[in-house]
Amino acid sequence: MADIQLDKPRPERAAATAKNTFPEWAAWERILFRVAVVFFGLLIIPLSVEWYTKFFTAKTLFEFFSALNGYRVDFVKIPGESGRWGLASYADWGVALLIALVTGAVWTLAVRKRERKGYNELYYWIRTFARYRIGIGIIAFGFLKLYPMQMPFPSISNLEATIGEYTAYKIYWQSVGVVIWYEVFLGFIEVFAGALMFFRATSVLGAVINLGVLYNIAHANHAYDGGVHVYSAYFSLLSAFVLAHEVPYVWKLLIREENVNPVEYVPAYNAKWLTHGLFGLKYAIVIGFIFVYGWLRYDMHYNQLRLKEPKTPGLANAAGFYHVTEFKINNRTLPYSPLDTVRWQNVVFEKFSTLIYQVNRPVSISLANGTPQTKDVDRSYELAGIGGGRRFFYYDADLKTQTLLLQDKNRAKSEEDGGGRARKPAAKTDSIPPLAWHFQRPSKDRIILSGLDDHRDSIYVVRDRVRKDYALTKSRTQAQPVDRAAISATSY
Repeated sequence: MADIQLDKPRPERAAATAKNTFPEWAAWERILFRVAVVFFGLLIIPLSVEWYTKFFTAKTLFEFFSALNGYRVDFVKIPGESGRWGLASYADWGVALLIALVTGAVWTLAVRKRERKGYNELYYWIRTFARYRIGIGIIAFGFLKLYPMQMPFPSISNLEATIGEYTAYKIYWQSVGVVIWYEVFLGFIEVFAGALMFFRATSVLGAVINLGVLYNIAHANHAYDGGVHVYSAYFSLLSAFVLAHEVPYVWKLLIREENVNPVEYVPAYNAKWLTHGLFGLKYAIVIGFIFVYGWLRYDMHYNQLRLKEPKTPGLANAAGFYHVTEFKINNRTLPYSPLDTVRWQNVVFEKFSTLIYQVNRPVSISLANGTPQTKDVDRSYELAGIGGGRRFFYYDADLKTQTLLLQDKNRAKSEEDGGGRARKPAAKTDSIPPLAWHFQRPSKDRIILSGLDDHRDSIYVVRDRVRKDYALTKSRTQAQPVDRAAISATSY
């Protein structure tokens, strides 16, 4: 019989496999395993019709890889804050465990008269599936940071927001975003640790790294209401399951101080086609997710510019923070008052094509994390998780007629409700119709806007730029010198 392994075992492990020198499992071990294999099988193997639809209808390589790494268990949704951020968000695990307990009990009763000595082969394969699920999921996580897409550097409007105007998760993400190379380092660690899971000889080291890194991410997301605590805790759980096989050896070596000769079961088959097929599948996954998917993410970030922040340049030399010096509505001048629900308090022109004004009027806060989009108008990271009455507009500038054509970027409804259930995204123009404002630039630091607002009232706004040096600008320049031109736009 020819040994077939997804990874070639170490000599002592291979010898143990060939001789089949494995002790009989204790009764409690067999019962625990039956529950565990069902539980982890439910968490790993896709059971969603939607997932299979996406997988078999993928039109591009990127869609194919996204389907492979993007599966998440979705048995039940619990509404409310606990369902989104708290204990109830783990309800899917509870359902899987309940099914596993019932199935394990039925399984134990069904085989009580013909009890097996162990489940070595099934245990091998469920750990293999767990290793590969960790690998492809963590690598996908890692590339979002390695090519810094997940947590961009704060925009001007974000830098101007006070701490109380941020949701907790945005504070956490901005804190990472200001240190771009730290984010890149985190991405490298995740990709590296994910790659280790594809090889049995390095999977223990990979599982240790992943357990530590993903536990930290899950903990931080609980603390800051980040929304990905369940997904990161999921990989921590799988990593702990992979490591459970090594716990007796570690206990024997470190606690009992005895010699250890680890052995691992590797199934043996006769069919050569199966041998070649398994090795081919293994290296297709390794090459596909480490190199092909890595290139696709690189191309998406640097060539297709599918980012979280807009990339279309804004008005030349206009980026900055502006005080509203004069504000008229229907030719009536409104004096400055921080309590006025109509008069604008300040305006920001980003270096990209976004205009923001702040007014003392509540605006729905998006709790989404700003998924990368192809079009600038659909990119919402800049406004996600930030309040303070800010209205965000994407604009196209017609320099010949000196007109700004604006579309509202604030959602009429948040992308997700409080229970974490996805809603159909509202179009950017659902909350107000497109606007056309005439602009004048009598001096380099003054911009005058006039036109009709969303209530069809005539407005006239004189804005004067306040030149500032943000404390983070210098560190940003040092951290990402390749973007010096863009950074200089925020320094005024």
